[in-house]
Amino acid sequence: MPYRVLSIGGSDSGGSAGIQADLKTLTALGVFGMTAITVVTAQNSHEVTASRILPCEFVEAQIDTVLQDIGADVIKTGLLAQLDIIEMVSTKVQGIPCVVDPVLVNGQGRQIVSDDAVDAYRNVLFPEATIITPNLNEAAILARMETITSTSGMRQAAETLFAMGSPNILIKGGHLDEQSMTDLFYNGKTFEIFNVPRLPVDNPHGVGCTLASAIAAFLARGLEPIDAVTDAHQYLHYALKAIVDWRLGKGRPPVNHFWDIGH
Repeated sequence: MPYRVLSIGGSDSGGSAGIQADLKTLTALGVFGMTAITVVTAQNSHEVTASRILPCEFVEAQIDTVLQDIGADVIKTGLLAQLDIIEMVSTKVQGIPCVVDPVLVNGQGRQIVSDDAVDAYRNVLFPEATIITPNLNEAAILARMETITSTSGMRQAAETLFAMGSPNILIKGGHLDEQSMTDLFYNGKTFEIFNVPRLPVDNPHGVGCTLASAIAAFLARGLEPIDAVTDAHQYLHYALKAIVDWRLGKGRPPVNHFWDIGH
């Protein structure tokens, strides 16, 4: 049986982020990907012109239909959009390893979900997660911090988030430093810093989705969380390195999920 990952999240019609990025990542890493779509969007490389949140009952039907037949080794969540969907998903992931990428802000850092939805992440979904992967803005919101501007701030946020129930925390610090990309992993015992030089790529789209999906793929393949994060970072680094010369659309560049094809 192939490794199986169910991704629950939003659709990006431009193909750079969301469910589309998840499926590309899973396929590139040899995992069979399945989806339950929460939000459909009309977007391209530089703007979102329309979006629709799907009814919670329909999202639930997608999840149940997939799990009852195909099953999943790991579930990955992205944009869940609103309170009732978050609460419903928390009941579906019980007993299944789960990567929670808490999409709380847009590309400009503005919060796009309600405060009640944020509380549901903290109190209901995180205790069911295997690992959570917020970016700096999301980690600050979740940890009730004004901002995070240093690795010491990342450590403080990670300890706060760990207390919410997830045994593994990865805070993505892509905007922390202009010269490098710094992520912080914490499992309640030790901190691990992932630091790589920043590539000459301007604000690529779909990085967080790709990293979380890669972690899910490696978890499905049997790796421990810290090893899954390590291998996912390596995959993402090469996928970003492969777009340095890409020109696609007028806005943010995508990730080259299939960077090794033809190399």
